[in-house]
Amino acid sequence: MARQAHLGFVVLVPNCHISKPYFSKSSIFLFCITILTIAGTSASTSAGNETDRLSLLAFKSKIVHDPQGVMDSWNDSLHFCDWRGVTCGRKHRRVTALDLSSSGLIGSLSSHIGNLSFLRDVSLQNNTLDGEIPREIGRLFRLEYLHLANNSLVGEIPAANLSRCTRLTFLNLGSNNFVGKIPVEFESLKNLRGLGLHFNGLTGSDFERLTV
Repeated sequence: MARQAHLGFVVLVPNCHISKPYFSKSSIFLFCITILTIAGTSASTSAGNETDRLSLLAFKSKIVHDPQGVMDSWNDSLHFCDWRGVTCGRKHRRVTALDLSSSGLIGSLSSHIGNLSFLRDVSLQNNTLDGEIPREIGRLFRLEYLHLANNSLVGEIPAANLSRCTRLTFLNLGSNNFVGKIPVEFESLKNLRGLGLHFNGLTGSDFERLTV
């Protein structure tokens, strides 16, 4: 067996010196390629899982008070897919949903949330999260549902970044402390069915057809 290093893994690959005549060189070559492909997929998935784990821990580090202890399970004794408020996909075991709504959390949003590239649902409403929405959230191309209402978020809405989340169907930023104009960029979100911007310091068009 030959040892081949691949993305931090050592893969054992047949030397391809098989004496039995019914194994053609082409079939042996295809077998070797298949082994390397499987190893590469496993390495890629593992790397993605570690990215998700570290991103969640970075998110936790920005929470300064957790009165209900909802993030007590966020430690190495459990796989991150079993952490409270975290949902993972069955196939790749990547984070697809983050629901910590109405948890009494005090803190801010980590920019590392943008590394959770499989996220489809973020529900963080009814907490006391302050600071600005990280612009890195615009990297969440699979995001469909973003609920940040009833927090203490400030600054201007990063519309240019959020408008890259073209799959968004529901966006609620109501009851925060956002300022500036209501972003016209939201008109480019063709899948958007619900938009909540109420009770902020925003000016401009009201988007009544989308407001929830």
